[in-house]
Amino acid sequence: MRQILAAAATAAVLALPTIALAAPPQAGGQAPGWFRMKLGSFEVTALNDGIFQLPVDKLLQTPDPTLVARRLQEAYLGIPLATSVNAYLIHTGEKLVLIDTGHAGQGGAPTGLLLAHLKASGYTPDQVDEVYITHFHGDHINGLLDKDGKPAFPKATVRADQRESGFWLGDEAQAPEAARGSMQNAKRVIKPYQDAGRFKPFDGATELVKGVRSVPTYGHTPGHSIYVVESGDDKLVLWGDLMHVAAVQFKNPEVTIAFDSDPKAAGPQRFQAYDNAARGGYYVGVAHISFPGIGKLRENGKGYDWLPVNYNR
Repeated sequence: MRQILAAAATAAVLALPTIALAAPPQAGGQAPGWFRMKLGSFEVTALNDGIFQLPVDKLLQTPDPTLVARRLQEAYLGIPLATSVNAYLIHTGEKLVLIDTGHAGQGGAPTGLLLAHLKASGYTPDQVDEVYITHFHGDHINGLLDKDGKPAFPKATVRADQRESGFWLGDEAQAPEAARGSMQNAKRVIKPYQDAGRFKPFDGATELVKGVRSVPTYGHTPGHSIYVVESGDDKLVLWGDLMHVAAVQFKNPEVTIAFDSDPKAAGPQRFQAYDNAARGGYYVGVAHISFPGIGKLRENGKGYDWLPVNYNR
């Protein structure tokens, strides 16, 4: 009898309608935007400030009207293109140096995450000793101030090429009209550091701290600089805005962008940087390549292959 009752109970359960359990809502968001690697005895932390959605088909400049769309399609990318805003923190063992500061969410852009990612990576803004700026476009300097308009790095000295600061902090009446808004923004961002005596321009190629030096690459802006980081046999060169769109400009280095102040000068700087990196086999870090924006180059015909850094813990 017990067997009959058990069988009947099982049959009754199997006959019940199946109730679908609801899945939890999609969480959204992304993991904290920091990536860490060793460079000799140095520690390098890539920090993501967010992304821009860029109409790169309108910004990239090439005589071939189909080139940009074809290259993006080959890489399974669309328009507008999600474009990272990256900065780099270098711990030399003696100094904590930040290269560029992101856009800080200015103008409604989906940025402004750098300080949160800096803290998530294990550091605080008041630990940063030096901030080196590649150039004075807003997506590289706006993060110098916090949301209250105060210095985001209260103990840091800010440094940039004197040609860059001389132009953007100069007389707006003597500048092209298209540059005047950016000049006003640069003055707003730099002034608190100037007032505190913590803005110190340098002149061209300069060793700024042991293991970190500037290299002039004028063209994208009047005083655009890149920064070479070396420890032991390891080397990383931080390119700033020498290039913007990996899917297009590595295969076609001749493609320029509307943001260049002087495309005729910026182009040769990009070619030289590509060639040096491929021959030298060292790492480069790029402000607008998909995060973390660190990798190496390999020559491939008239262009180059981009080899992203391998994730390692």
